[in-house]
Amino acid sequence: MLSTHSQAPLHPSPPSPPRTWVSGPKFVPLSPIQHLRSTGMKALLLLLLAPLCAPSLIPEREKDPEFWRRQAQQTLREALRLQRLNQNVAKNLILFLGDGMGVSTVTAARILKGQLQNRKGEESLLEMEKFPYVALAKTYNTNAQVPDSAGTATAYLCGVKANEGTVGVSAGVTRDRCNTTKGQEVTSILRWAKDSGKAVGIVTTTRVTHATPSAAYAHSANRDWYSDGEMPPDALEGGCKDIARQLVENIPDIEVILGGGRKYMFPKNASDVEYPHEDKHRGTRLDRRDLVQAWRDAKPRGKVAEYVWHRRELLALNLSRVDFLLGLFEPGDMVYELDRNNETDPSLTEMVAVAIRMLQKNPRGFFLLVEGGRIDHGHHEGKAKQALHEAVELDRAIGLATRVTSPQDTLSVVTADHSHVFTFGGYTPRGNPIFGLAPMQSDVDRKPFTSILYGNGPGYKIVGGERENVSAVDFAHADYQAQSAVPLRQETHGGEDVAVFARGPMAHLLHGVHEQNYIPHAMAYAACIGANRGHCNAASRPAAPALLLPFLLLLLR
Repeated sequence: MLSTHSQAPLHPSPPSPPRTWVSGPKFVPLSPIQHLRSTGMKALLLLLLAPLCAPSLIPEREKDPEFWRRQAQQTLREALRLQRLNQNVAKNLILFLGDGMGVSTVTAARILKGQLQNRKGEESLLEMEKFPYVALAKTYNTNAQVPDSAGTATAYLCGVKANEGTVGVSAGVTRDRCNTTKGQEVTSILRWAKDSGKAVGIVTTTRVTHATPSAAYAHSANRDWYSDGEMPPDALEGGCKDIARQLVENIPDIEVILGGGRKYMFPKNASDVEYPHEDKHRGTRLDRRDLVQAWRDAKPRGKVAEYVWHRRELLALNLSRVDFLLGLFEPGDMVYELDRNNETDPSLTEMVAVAIRMLQKNPRGFFLLVEGGRIDHGHHEGKAKQALHEAVELDRAIGLATRVTSPQDTLSVVTADHSHVFTFGGYTPRGNPIFGLAPMQSDVDRKPFTSILYGNGPGYKIVGGERENVSAVDFAHADYQAQSAVPLRQETHGGEDVAVFARGPMAHLLHGVHEQNYIPHAMAYAACIGANRGHCNAASRPAAPALLLPFLLLLLR
């Protein structure tokens, strides 16, 4: 492929004039005055100051070929060790789901993580990227080439592909058609784990009734039926239950549920405990039920069920005395990590730490679903900075979980439900700020552009009949909407495969290009739960033949 980095120094001293891209593989310099006229003073200052602020493009050690050879040899030694497969039975299962975390998002988050640590970024490693096994998952829904989060959640939690917009049901269910649901319900790996005696938990940065968590416990012809207040009359008359009610009733002994979504649990117009004067946060239930109280009432006598809505309450709990925990920290989805009030709302990492401590009390192990759900929302809004910081926070939670569990008995899987039409490029130099400008202008409209762009979405703007000049706006702002090719109020999902990272017992079963619905089957096989358990007796006695062999050899002498 074309390389431009060798043709001209990108950060000469003194600073060279900015360049623009013209036909053919060649940078053509603009004079500072030409650039000032075309992009404005702000962009010129950024380009002039960048070489003064940035370190040398190439770290000194990377100029030595032995640096790369040693790195490759170390990687080779680690790869050879993987020939000794970990075939233990997985006592614990953790499924981390980055909603909307396509491969381009993973790569950009890796660079962001490094740059937050004052490094160039490209050489950084996410915690998920330290997992030894990587596969790809095909994300299409049964009726959609580019999927949604509900049909995909049904695949990677229930092991069955489904139609877009439906959760916990087979493809025999048509979206919005309540009367197609009966008999088409499918169960999730969370249910399989619970039925085998394990503790189970759900942690999410969205509402706990959102598409990803709801596929773990609910069966619905429409992912948006959060409470009965969002359901049409015909669905209510047809006997379909809203998702919040199913959370409380379908699997009443889920040990840990942490996320947002308070308003779907309380009667319509009931004031919210945190935002009592804001109408949009009031309760939505038409049946006038208090589902938090119903959740408490469903617990066995003598068991302690704690409900919290504040970070301080969560972190103050004596978890040794708590049997069931429900934490709802916002009326709807939780606040973006960049905007989070760290006095009132816990981070995803803090919620995961609490959840694991709760679930580890069960001697038979646990299953935990962890969703970084607002990566998806950031992308839909065209706010790449929000999305990528959400991805970095999910990675922090993954790091925490790997530190407090062992790969000898815990299978951890990290994946995404789908991708987004999110990209970054523009021949940016090494260490370029991930939210920064490309090093050249368009050769068509002579304007600069940010490295990060979207294929479609709300960032499409025309100013004076032309593409907006990004040098006139604060493109490093948390809520900046990156430019897009097609105008849409909400950016869309992408259709390409997503990565699957695996670590722990039987992680090698995730090894190639798989249908997305394969994921829970592989995890269940590793843990000897669900229907596929014919191998489990043998797996529980792997050392027996090795112990007998010396005695047999003695007898044969």
